[in-house]
Amino acid sequence: MPELSTLLAFAAAALALLLTPGPSVLYIVARSIQGGRRAGFASALGVQVGGLVHVLAAAVGLSALVLSSAVLFSAVKLAGAGYLIYLGIKTLLGRDAKVELPTMTPRSLGQIFRQGVLVNVLNPKTALFFLAFLPQFVRPDHGSVAGQTLLLGGFFLVLATLSDSMFALLAGSVGRKLRGNLVFARRQKYLTGGVYMALGVGTATVGHGP
Repeated sequence: MPELSTLLAFAAAALALLLTPGPSVLYIVARSIQGGRRAGFASALGVQVGGLVHVLAAAVGLSALVLSSAVLFSAVKLAGAGYLIYLGIKTLLGRDAKVELPTMTPRSLGQIFRQGVLVNVLNPKTALFFLAFLPQFVRPDHGSVAGQTLLLGGFFLVLATLSDSMFALLAGSVGRKLRGNLVFARRQKYLTGGVYMALGVGTATVGHGP
């Protein structure tokens, strides 16, 4: 299992990413504005259940990699670090654009939950993110790779549920002011890009030996 220092580093990196509004947060905020806090909470839970599918897939895939080749696993970690750096550069160089929250059709809480699941399950960027992010904190010599991946992924999803629920809670009171002119979403690219690059550079230089 991961060491305490690894878990603390993982939590810090995860929170830095989660507290920076992205597409899933905007989706949750839109649901909260349109349907209230309960709709926001339902969409947040749906998004995280969808994320669980990607975590399970990553656990199976990474475990198979270690069984086949420790060198290949290390190569995947380095490739993941490179992907995070690429995401950071791409985000920083991205053009500022007006961000608008989508217009939502009223739905039941069950429909909102299921839509949140599908939104995340069918998002290939989510799969790539987990395959790039989780391996950076997995150490094959510290136990089962699948177990570590599931633990870290589950921890990430718990943190994500808490942060997304916070956004859903706040959206009811301040979210309407964000519609049509989301300055915070337009400017957050600098924080997001910096976090991605720092994570990628840091994990690439610390060492990836099994």
